[in-house]
Amino acid sequence: MKFAVCTLAFLSSAAAFAPSPALNTRTSLQMSLKDDIANLGKAALVGAVAVGVSAAPAQALTKSEINQLSYLQVKGTGLANRCPEVIGEDSIKPTSGQKLVDMCIEPKAWAVEEEIGKGGKTEKKFVTSKVMTRQTYTLDGIEGVLSNSGGIVFTEKEGIDYAPTTVQLPGGERVPFLFSVKDLVAKGNGDTFKPGFQMGGDTNTPSYRTGLFLDPKGRGGTTGYDMAVALPGLQSGEEGDDELFKENNKTFDVTQGRIEMEVNKVNAAEQEIGGVYVATQLSDTDMGSKVPKKILTKGIFYARID
Repeated sequence: MKFAVCTLAFLSSAAAFAPSPALNTRTSLQMSLKDDIANLGKAALVGAVAVGVSAAPAQALTKSEINQLSYLQVKGTGLANRCPEVIGEDSIKPTSGQKLVDMCIEPKAWAVEEEIGKGGKTEKKFVTSKVMTRQTYTLDGIEGVLSNSGGIVFTEKEGIDYAPTTVQLPGGERVPFLFSVKDLVAKGNGDTFKPGFQMGGDTNTPSYRTGLFLDPKGRGGTTGYDMAVALPGLQSGEEGDDELFKENNKTFDVTQGRIEMEVNKVNAAEQEIGGVYVATQLSDTDMGSKVPKKILTKGIFYARID
């Protein structure tokens, strides 16, 4: 398993990515997510340091320091959206049956795959994007069980494991997606948490909207109108509603993503680990009516062995 960190992709128009062929189906999009992670893994980890991912953020606080703050001290500061810092370079060898708790995953940078035209040719590259969501996009309180039979395996069970997020491309287009690590089964490359330890696995991304959501025409997945009432002429006759089929027939799409993590800090006294991650997933499909875009995020994570 190769660790993937989005090194200079955000600094040089994602040069680390190989152009992808035209994708006509959602299945091919999902399959290519693993290829993106593999391509990213070819870049050196030193690139993460170059863009500041591995460096501790200004005024970073440890878990114990955050626990000492009152509600009013945290309110309005953005600290609730940040992961704790880990100090130390120890090692921890967990045993089967232990848990990984209080996991926090904080994105630091986002990119969206777009077709870039140059010299009469187009190719797909990841374009740096700006997050538009307020400070509620960090995942927190995630926990799951650990197994260790020569290699650490983390199985995610519960927690705040998804967060609706919207990013904006340089041209102004906004892309919503559900940042998610649901059903993560991360397999490690060793039996001990220590600096350099790597683990990763596939994740599931539920639909950005649920069946109760109604679009501007009052159509929904489990409630609402079956068709756009104001456009009867386009939904009758011999061809039926072929032109508006995807808009009228809402679906709850569950797509697949992938996340790779590398530990760079371990505090044996507090049983804490921290490091960097990179993840790929698909954006919102607007309940089946739009082709999703590929989203790339990178940032930091924190967890505690219990």
